[in-house]
Amino acid sequence: MRPLTREESRAVDRDAQVRLHLPGDLLMENAGRALADVVAATLERHGRRRAVVVAGPGNNGGDGFVAARHLLDRADDVVVLLCGAADRLSGDAAANHRRWTALDGRTIEATDAAPVRTALASPPPPVVVDAVFGTGLDRPVEGFRREILEAIDAAGHPVVAADLPSGLDADTGEVLGAAVHAETTVTFVAEKVGFARGAGPEYVGEVVVAGIGFPRREEAGESKGEQREQGRGR
Repeated sequence: MRPLTREESRAVDRDAQVRLHLPGDLLMENAGRALADVVAATLERHGRRRAVVVAGPGNNGGDGFVAARHLLDRADDVVVLLCGAADRLSGDAAANHRRWTALDGRTIEATDAAPVRTALASPPPPVVVDAVFGTGLDRPVEGFRREILEAIDAAGHPVVAADLPSGLDADTGEVLGAAVHAETTVTFVAEKVGFARGAGPEYVGEVVVAGIGFPRREEAGESKGEQREQGRGR
């Protein structure tokens, strides 16, 4: 499938929920589980048993909470650092935070970069899950969230990014103030246009495209009618 722009990614997500009747919570579950699979493989490849998930307050962070839950029996230690306050979460992200905490999962609220630096410096060395910002980011990252991205990058641990490296513009590949260098980017539905533009190739690392619950023809935005018409010409 061809790479998607920011708006096309949003349109695919809306279509899945409205036309295909796949609720956002299910899409998030599928995305987070696919993310966890790649993180588990990365832990094994590097001989590490600890995962640190850095989650933002939106749906990208929700993917991180799902991944953390699925990693509980695949790593010796899993901790989530939330960039902000848990009581500000909403929708599917909030629901998955509740599921995480119901399993006694640890969430550290980070309103500055210090908790992130501490977690990343603490032994044993982790694999980091970057679930701070998704494709919706379209302005420079500022304040403590920028410091958090810089802390992740400076730590030098293997990073698995959810959908795209945080701080990278999904359309242009521009670094929006600061961005995370990923070893692997687990992108959902399709690659994003910015992966091949600007600084994108420097930041995305290996790209793994993960489905989130519907066939490739649907991800491409093709209706079944269009599929039938194409089939008649073969």
